[in-house]
Amino acid sequence: MPLSASVLARLQHQHQTITDIIGGLPEKDLRLRVNPDKWSAFENIAHLAAYQPVFISRLHRLKAEETPTFDRYMAEQDPLFPTYLERSLDQLLTDIEQQRSRILAELTGMNETTLAKKGLHPKYGLFTIPQWAEFFLLHEAYHLYTIFILVSDWRRGRAESGKP
Repeated sequence: MPLSASVLARLQHQHQTITDIIGGLPEKDLRLRVNPDKWSAFENIAHLAAYQPVFISRLHRLKAEETPTFDRYMAEQDPLFPTYLERSLDQLLTDIEQQRSRILAELTGMNETTLAKKGLHPKYGLFTIPQWAEFFLLHEAYHLYTIFILVSDWRRGRAESGKP
């Protein structure tokens, strides 16, 4: 089963939505937690950047192993996640773009036999590589939506307070 046109298009462009959503907001504002118990927009962006190398690693395991099992990714348990939080917004956006190019190259370089290989998600079961790609994109879309809502809430709060 080859990658669908939808998956390929989203792999190429979905991540670029981040800059549209944040609309030039300064990094200091993106780092503010609109909801104290939830990640900020910046923390969501850092999470997206941190997860891409994990996904690349999973693709390598899918190619090399027979039906690997993957743990659920939890940023709080990722020893590298704090280093992403220390990066600048520009560094994160550049990293996301570079890693996405690697993901796209990995996936488009696979033949149909490789794409048919499966890996086990602990909650959702066996996924083929195209299904893992879809899962990756839907996870990213969830965080893009979250960033959109956080930025919208921040702007609404600024407007209601009379601040520019």
